[in-house]
Amino acid sequence: MRFISTPDAPIPAGHYSQGVVHGGLVFVAGQLPIDPRDPSREPGPIEDQTAQALANVRAILSAAGTSLDRVVQMTVYVSDVSLWGKVNAVYSRVMGNHRPARAIVPSGELRHGMLIEIQAIAAVEATGPEAAA
Repeated sequence: MRFISTPDAPIPAGHYSQGVVHGGLVFVAGQLPIDPRDPSREPGPIEDQTAQALANVRAILSAAGTSLDRVVQMTVYVSDVSLWGKVNAVYSRVMGNHRPARAIVPSGELRHGMLIEIQAIAAVEATGPEAAA
């Protein structure tokens, strides 16, 4: 296993890694819409929050040696199902023609009053010990 840490995504606030590479996959921990360059910045409307959460996922994927176009599955947690349309519009724009498996889960209140959290699993070229796993 290889643990991913990048300053280009929010620093974990608990006992977890931003991402873990194992068996040719990278597992990205749930990403809130926190700007790693200015963590105290207000997150804004759901469209801005969706874009920032996806940017954080992208940064972790990049640190793992992969990208959004190699995502095989995403789980999107939203504080209210009524946000689904706006989330999907931004998600579609960012993801383009790539359509990984996805779930959107209405979750109720999220940490720090955020409206969205996104986690992902992506293919990555395995090297070193994880290649044999």
